[in-house]
Amino acid sequence: MSTKACLDLLGMLEIGLSLAAIFYLVRSESAREYWSLTSLLSVRVAAAIIGLTLDLMAGHLISGLHAYVSYFFVYWIGFGIETLLGVLTIYSIYRSAMAPLKGLQTLGMLMFKWAAAISTVVALAISIGPRVRTTSFLISAVSQMQRASSVLTLSLLLFVCFAIRPMGLSYRSRIFGVSLGLGVISTLNMIQSAWLTSNHSLYTVFNFVDACAVCATLGIWIRYFAMPEPARRMILLPTTSPFLRWNQISEILGHNPGFVAVGGLPPGILAPAELEIMRRASAAKTASASASQMVSASSSAA
Repeated sequence: MSTKACLDLLGMLEIGLSLAAIFYLVRSESAREYWSLTSLLSVRVAAAIIGLTLDLMAGHLISGLHAYVSYFFVYWIGFGIETLLGVLTIYSIYRSAMAPLKGLQTLGMLMFKWAAAISTVVALAISIGPRVRTTSFLISAVSQMQRASSVLTLSLLLFVCFAIRPMGLSYRSRIFGVSLGLGVISTLNMIQSAWLTSNHSLYTVFNFVDACAVCATLGIWIRYFAMPEPARRMILLPTTSPFLRWNQISEILGHNPGFVAVGGLPPGILAPAELEIMRRASAAKTASASASQMVSASSSAA
């Protein structure tokens, strides 16, 4: 069997597995929580169906050149949309994983937004040039964004692996399963984004390995969403835990501080009731001091 035939079979298998993953996402009532993952799978299904259709129509209903041009834009636009949805999926996973620690959750999401925004600006800046064609700009921009997204995903996977126990999760949690699958896909996409810039063939050994890995990832997601998820454990952190300390610091950051009047307080800014309270307190303090002095004088005379 040729490489093209194997890739076509794997493409159809990927469509079936993606539809099955979407089905189990909906059945487990997780489609709303993981809406970005559901959208990502839907985009992959649509792009794969269009790609297979164009491949079958090439040379019969439409010319090979028109089929290639159409496939080119469908592939790279779909690749770009998948990249954005992948970033949103990472964002939602981090938010769910760090839900018990609101301080670290807020700080991490803020840093994540800045990292994603800077990566997008850098990717677009690198791709823009005075004589850059539309196709070259599309390939360069999407490739750079995909690499940045892959780095963020792999960093998140590393963090989830280290923090899964302290956060009350387990390796059977869907957060870990989705992160693991995204890590595999991101690694392959990062390699693929560099591979395609030097190798324009659609039927290579790497494409075969990539298709097999994607199917395996879809199988992992199906398993995680088909099986019931274990309940999240109660989080018990020691007082010396760095998670607890950093969470306390993160909760303080960004809050408006209180203000204390140190001196030079003009009476005009106080209300009459406040002035009366201060007058009575001062009078009581003066009377108490006078009484103490009289007692001391009597004791000395005796």
